Amino acid sequence: MIHRALCGSVLLCVLASGGAFAGEPTPPTAAPAPSFLADRGSGVPTSMFGTYVRRGELIVYPFFEYYKDDNFEYAPIDLGHPGETDYRGRFRASEGLLLLAYGLTDDLALEAEAAVISASLEKSPSDLSSVPSRIEESGLGDVEAQLRWRFAHESEGSPELFSYFETVFPHKKHKVLIGTPDWELKLGAGVVKGFRWGTLTARLGIGYEAASTSELELGEFAIEYLKRLSPRFRVYVGIEGTQDEVELITEVQWNLARNVFLKVNNGFGISSKATDWAPEVGLLFTLPTRRTRR
Repeated sequence: MIHRALCGSVLLCVLASGGAFAGEPTPPTAAPAPSFLADRGSGVPTSMFGTYVRRGELIVYPFFEYYKDDNFEYAPIDLGHPGETDYRGRFRASEGLLLLAYGLTDDLALEAEAAVISASLEKSPSDLSSVPSRIEESGLGDVEAQLRWRFAHESEGSPELFSYFETVFPHKKHKVLIGTPDWELKLGAGVVKGFRWGTLTARLGIGYEAASTSELELGEFAIEYLKRLSPRFRVYVGIEGTQDEVELITEVQWNLARNVFLKVNNGFGISSKATDWAPEVGLLFTLPTRRTRR
């Protein structure tokens, strides 16, 4: 995708059973969760902001993203034309996505995500290369999968530790705006700690892109804050990005009904190379299995 860090006004949200947020214990006879889990529950962190999945639980998250960037950086060679000078163009895109996440065990989760996207780029007035004045593409966007592993549980005195491995599959190499020219792999790790005033998460990854000249490079980083305001509402604030694309993300999560959540998110570019504005909106459904309902 055009980088999820192109944050945006998003909607979608969290999972639950019996009106609880995703990743929280639902059996009425279950012991009260420790105070450091009050904001998030006991699930494994997923790639979606402030969203967690438990063993045997399936998350289905259809959502929509819009990207607005008036200083989108590109070089003609990136678009299949001669020229390596960087220019700034006008980029717009609308994207419909579907994410599935399933808790394989208490500490292992699998994710899959696919997108359909429509994008356009108007080249810079100072770009005199053979790049067309306007490029429009639509069709299948990024298709990716992730394996998420929690290898240390949080306690009163120590944080939770997790790692993840992501694969973006190559397709539509001739599509310069929406295609994925070659394999993209990401490996990362994170730490989570809950406090009375909220929950903090920090993560960092490295990325490999077979089509890139540098191939291996520092990947995405993030510092995140999650706070439960009431049984039905949570708020999220995060700084996310890469070395030269950094954005501020804000989100509200609303538990609309049993196992149905609305998530509204806005991303604002902090650095000049980040997407100016990227709103996202969606509905998140959690489908507990027989095991999680017990």
